Amino acid sequence: MEFNQMQGSLTKEQLDFYHTEGYLVLEGLLDEEDLRPAREAMETKVSQIADELYAAGVISDKREASPFRYRLAELFRGLTDQEFLKYGRSWRDRLPGYFHLMSNSKILDAVASLIGGEIFANPVYNVRPKVPGVAAGAVPWHQDKSYWPDANSNPVITVWIPLVDATERNGCLHIKPRTHKKKLLKWHRETYTGTGYTALKEEQLGPTETVALPVKAGTAILFNDRCLHMSTANNSDEVRWSVDLRYQPTDQDPMANHGVGFLARSRLRPDKVATLEDWLQERPEHT
Repeated sequence: MEFNQMQGSLTKEQLDFYHTEGYLVLEGLLDEEDLRPAREAMETKVSQIADELYAAGVISDKREASPFRYRLAELFRGLTDQEFLKYGRSWRDRLPGYFHLMSNSKILDAVASLIGGEIFANPVYNVRPKVPGVAAGAVPWHQDKSYWPDANSNPVITVWIPLVDATERNGCLHIKPRTHKKKLLKWHRETYTGTGYTALKEEQLGPTETVALPVKAGTAILFNDRCLHMSTANNSDEVRWSVDLRYQPTDQDPMANHGVGFLARSRLRPDKVATLEDWLQERPEHT
């Protein structure tokens, strides 16, 4: 695929699909080497959780020999939703592997096609371990913008990437095509999972057919913050690991009330692009 320095890496056909349907699947965008830093960060977090559960006497086996895709599920097998939610419905730790993923040039090249070459990595990035048997794994129908209704950032591009194959059994993403031009719909806080996810009512979804998006690890699904989407519960025996990263033009609201994002790419101010050290120190730009 030829890469145009000004327009990004997406083809005209891909851009046309995105602008018409409201989402785009980039199969195999990232390879194992691209995913490795984030996976190592996830493994670090799981080991920390295992140590805490073991020290508290909640578990008797830290499952250190278990494969990445199974270990967290094995640690929480037989425990309650509340015990899992002590660690949050999603994680936003400042571990180096996540910065390396968010800064990956393959992702930024694709995003540049949609918003241009001045790219700010939004502070609302999430690492999502969808654990079987835990109610927090299901995410109701919503628009991402419901989490920042007062921000003037538009568009905010979500890049959703699974670290293991996402299937209909383990809770892949579901989307409503052509809903990306909707206004922000009136939402409520769901009460089923104990997480307080924003949610829409059935009658708000309209007649648009739902599309399930089972994809291989390393595939990226791009959509904006008004597109209706959800994911179902994990009914497998493995953890459905995924990340949702977000990017926006640099002239939009950085949403500092949600945390500190960072300047990920700039041809106008390349000397200000954040480094790993900047990000770890919560500086949005290089100083």
